Amino acid sequence: MKNILLVLFALFLFSLVLNCSAAKSNNSHYQREWMLVAFDQFPKQELIENKAGINLTGEKINTEVKGSATMGCNKIFFTTEFKNNGKLKISNLGSTEMACQNMNLENAFLKKFGKMAHYKIEGHRLTLSDKNGNEMKFIAADWD
Repeated sequence: MKNILLVLFALFLFSLVLNCSAAKSNNSHYQREWMLVAFDQFPKQELIENKAGINLTGEKINTEVKGSATMGCNKIFFTTEFKNNGKLKISNLGSTEMACQNMNLENAFLKKFGKMAHYKIEGHRLTLSDKNGNEMKFIAADWD
């Protein structure tokens, strides 16, 4: 009887470990905060100073994730869907509308972010690209 209970308990613990690790790895590859490190003509230092980045830790509904971004001033919000084939869908893109001193980065980001159609994740790096080859490169904020 003790052996049966011990085996059942071991199986129960094993199933818990599998379920927990599967849940963590399912979204961790993209569902995190990302710092923008390369975009258009903007120097990396300017991106860092503006704390430019996207946050993909929002609510997940089916395959869509509610995300947000900041480029130094306004709050940007969107819905995104990462598909298994490397395709990306960004929708419901909008932002607050405060007047800021330097709007160049924010305006350029808003103009191009909604057109991003592909993604590639390599370790702690995320690259978004559009159909014309324009890219946005990010690094995971929790990496360093």
